[in-house]
Amino acid sequence: MKQILALAALLAANLATAATTRMEPAALRQVAEQFLQVQSAGLPGKVTVSVGAVDPRLNLAPCPAPEAFLMPGARAWGKTTVGVRCAAPSAWTVYIQSQVSVLGNYVAAAAPLVQGQAIEETQLAIMQGELTALPPGIATDKRQLLGKTSSLSISAGTPLRVDMVKARPVILQGQLVKLVSTGNGFSVSAEGKAAGSAAEGQVVAVRANNGQQISGIARPGGLVEVAF
Repeated sequence: MKQILALAALLAANLATAATTRMEPAALRQVAEQFLQVQSAGLPGKVTVSVGAVDPRLNLAPCPAPEAFLMPGARAWGKTTVGVRCAAPSAWTVYIQSQVSVLGNYVAAAAPLVQGQAIEETQLAIMQGELTALPPGIATDKRQLLGKTSSLSISAGTPLRVDMVKARPVILQGQLVKLVSTGNGFSVSAEGKAAGSAAEGQVVAVRANNGQQISGIARPGGLVEVAF
């Protein structure tokens, strides 16, 4: 009986020693979760981080400073994979499937939009949903869309991406415009006809009255700024 008790005590001691000489799955998940919480801070909405299970059969050496990371091109958004690695005393790397959910507001069409139609506030609606399940570039603020025109026809209820709209032109093709150029102690101007349409800040070509073609920056009011 004494031998049996001694053997049981030795076995328990060996199990306890083994438990302290391996990296626990719970510790790995905690490192990954804390990393994703930092990476997702500042996202537009209520963020929920979920870290998947770690294979309990993994026998990784203890690590005093495990480091979490994302693969190149990956981000803390939707389904993602977090790597956790150790450099010393033993080098190892493990990958954990994770999920970053973001419940927030997005902009949808409150009414059908016709291609080329100027967008007004009454045509936009604020909806709430899982942003990571929506297409990339989804608009989350009406100001991203107001005053612009639709690049295509859009049905009511469609979530709106910022690439679905374009800035309204301040210069139209064939429009008579005024070329202006200012500098240190001088200001000159001339008239011409726009060779194309352009939104504010875009480059537009203008054919001056003397036949010369000049490029400048489109500004409201039919002005084109030219730098010399």
